[in-house]
Amino acid sequence: MEEVLTFGNGKVKPKNNGAIPIYGGNGILGFGNKSNYDGETIIIGRVGAYCGSVYYENKPIWVSDNALSAKPKGKNNAKFLYYFLKQIDLNQWAGGSSHPLVTQTLLNSLEFSICINPNTQASIASILSSLDDKINLLHRQNATLEKMGETLFRQWFVERRPEPVEGEAKEEWKEIKLGRIVDIINGVSYNSDDLNPSKTAMVTLKNFDRNGGFRMDGFKEYIGKYKKQHILKEGDLVVAQTDITQEAGVIGNPVMVIGNPKYDTLVFSMDLVKVISKDENYSNEFLYLLMKSRAFKEHCLGYSNGSTVLHLSKKAIPEYEMKLPSKNFINDFSIKIKPLVQKQYRNQTQIRTLTALRDTLLPKLMSGEIRVL
Repeated sequence: MEEVLTFGNGKVKPKNNGAIPIYGGNGILGFGNKSNYDGETIIIGRVGAYCGSVYYENKPIWVSDNALSAKPKGKNNAKFLYYFLKQIDLNQWAGGSSHPLVTQTLLNSLEFSICINPNTQASIASILSSLDDKINLLHRQNATLEKMGETLFRQWFVERRPEPVEGEAKEEWKEIKLGRIVDIINGVSYNSDDLNPSKTAMVTLKNFDRNGGFRMDGFKEYIGKYKKQHILKEGDLVVAQTDITQEAGVIGNPVMVIGNPKYDTLVFSMDLVKVISKDENYSNEFLYLLMKSRAFKEHCLGYSNGSTVLHLSKKAIPEYEMKLPSKNFINDFSIKIKPLVQKQYRNQTQIRTLTALRDTLLPKLMSGEIRVL
């Protein structure tokens, strides 16, 4: 690798906040006011569970001391080398036991057969980048749709007019606890032996995107036992009951499940609960956006306990107090919001297809099995 890449160390992240991305072993971990690398840079996780993870940026960044940098030598294409490093799985060469470690010395010593023609490198990178660009665009669209849904909910249920305009009937809102309109089902208890290749997959905390929405890379294939009540279908609503993040970024968060044709059956783990409406008039879209609200999040934080692992009390969801409008009002809202949700589902289907195509092409292009003209 030392023939095509120059490796460098990261440094302790800046103390002052700013707009420059700070990269650690698991991607962007914050933003600072300084950069220690510019231009095309490959970032490699250096230590811990994420060592060997690979990222790419083409702008000023700060690489922290949990990561290494890599710059192409000569006319080698940075994006091509980024894809090459992603597909060889650097983690398998990590040293150490309790704390896996990737070092510059290790990376320099690794030997591979690799395309060294700059034009061919650029062509391969262009093909893979075009797929990633489309995938990223769809992810951004879904993030925008997510924000649109939250804004619409806020307009209807938080920033609503206190009094009706002339000719409208006054909408009466009742103070209730959420347990009056929903039931809660606990997830499947399992152990590591249950996580083996299967056509059944478990929805886990890894399916929860920190920025909201459902991640398709969080499924765990599962061979253990489960009951009928544990089966999920697309559009079902689940809420995180535990959290290992220091900032409590996940606990109490909801997601609406998105299916994957790779699996015949989906179930959900003991770290989640399934929320079921007692009345079809209270749609999952309405309940999902209700649980995305700041008021619900703050309520859940107040019902959480634990030091290294946070646990949400079983009383948290049923005890949440809210003002409930009429069923007709909620139905009108659900009609408005459903097209946004359906568009997100269609985008996820495209993301799934494009990701599968990219992952199929990547090793074939890198090995020369498929050649570009």
